[in-house]
Amino acid sequence: MGWKQTRGLARSVPHRRVRQAFLGALGGIYFIAFTSLGRQVLGLHGARGIRPVRDVVDAPRWAVVGRRRWLEVPSLFWWGASDRALLGGTRVGQALALAVMAGVLPQPALAALWALYLSYVSVGREFLSFQWDALLLEMGLLAALTAPAGWRPGPGRWEPSAWEVAAWRMLLFRLYLGSGLSKLQSGDPTWRQLTACDFYFETAPLPTRVGWLAHQTPPRLRRWSTASVLVLETLGPLLVLAPRRARFAGFGLLSALQALIFFTGNYGFFNVQSAVLGLWLLDDEALRRVFPSTPRARPRPVWRTVGGAVAVAPLLALGANELLARLPRPPTPPRWLDGLDTWTRPLRAVNSYGLFAVMTVRRPEITLEGSLDGHTWHPYTFRYKVDAVDEAPAQVAPYQPRLDWQMWFAALGSPPGWLLALVVRLLEGSPEVEALFAQTPFGPRPPRYVRGVLHEYRMTDRKTRRCTGAWWTRERVGLYLPPMELAPPGGERRLRRYVQA
Repeated sequence: MGWKQTRGLARSVPHRRVRQAFLGALGGIYFIAFTSLGRQVLGLHGARGIRPVRDVVDAPRWAVVGRRRWLEVPSLFWWGASDRALLGGTRVGQALALAVMAGVLPQPALAALWALYLSYVSVGREFLSFQWDALLLEMGLLAALTAPAGWRPGPGRWEPSAWEVAAWRMLLFRLYLGSGLSKLQSGDPTWRQLTACDFYFETAPLPTRVGWLAHQTPPRLRRWSTASVLVLETLGPLLVLAPRRARFAGFGLLSALQALIFFTGNYGFFNVQSAVLGLWLLDDEALRRVFPSTPRARPRPVWRTVGGAVAVAPLLALGANELLARLPRPPTPPRWLDGLDTWTRPLRAVNSYGLFAVMTVRRPEITLEGSLDGHTWHPYTFRYKVDAVDEAPAQVAPYQPRLDWQMWFAALGSPPGWLLALVVRLLEGSPEVEALFAQTPFGPRPPRYVRGVLHEYRMTDRKTRRCTGAWWTRERVGLYLPPMELAPPGGERRLRRYVQA
């Protein structure tokens, strides 16, 4: 086969199967996200939750701002933030996600899913501020712009345009390169000395059994693992721009990286997202065995090509600007691009990524304890957070327990405001908040006092594990939060410090 003929075939390789597989998987990710949120939303954001959405939408400043509030905080919950609306929204999200998985009305369903998830993220504050939330919104917006508009299940009538394929690959490129650059530019010695994996498995927010096993591997293997992560996240993205066979190799390598991260650390649905996004490195020929029969595509109308380019070109420009901003001396963006970035920021249209730029080398953990008399203390048991030393780390992902995750962040610094709000709810005996725990020690009667105790955890070695059955050792550091009680009735329910005699 001549060179010209081969080049022509490469140019004509379609991506309708890829789009079909990707959108079905994205619907599954949305289903996971809304199912996970539905189990926690009342405890986190309900009227008696830790961070009620009503506190956001009823803030006095919005009465002055007026309709501009929709631009600053785009959320459907301006129309109502009752517990019924919060819980019902997750059910609607599940139904829309199933429609996308079935290929029914993919474009309208994806647009509705994006708007609905954005509504939660915009008012969710700390508990909906994770990178996978941002990535899901970015993927969801781009999917709504590039999905087929038909109602019948299938790959769609027209091929994705070159602009649309480029937009998806740009997102994949930014995701990995941003993660790699953040580690190199942070100046963190554990990455520079290739010792990051000496700490990573032990200090992961929600570790796993596989992570415990990985922590037992020889130091030389852990250094090799650290170097491999840096190479895959800095040089691996170049495979996105490479010829067909190299892109396929990139798909395999990056998917393997995500699988390893998935089983050694619970990062919600982030690894699933990243792996699914890698499908855009493939083409329909690679998926022929999965989708053996695909109807021939109709000629792509000019208006569809132009419309697709107009839709994704701003996202491509913003994505390129986000990458350039990471340079040591970033160029000054044109005023129109800077204005576009400001206007789209509340929509989370383009985001920056980079987990573990600075590796945590210690594992402090907070134990919340309650007491009826100020002398005898009983712990609150979390569902997934590291707690009892003989309890095996659990595989939780792709489900994400958002309170357990935030407890890990809180232990690294001073008590955040949401943690004090959590203490108030425990002292009030909020059933929605107590449902976030595996066990609360006081039944229907709330405690009079709540405090936080700080412990330092370390993973055990194989010998200790065989002899004692313990997965962890821990040492008490001291009080993280002094004993607190509610102020006497008659006014606003506020905390006051309790000083034990």
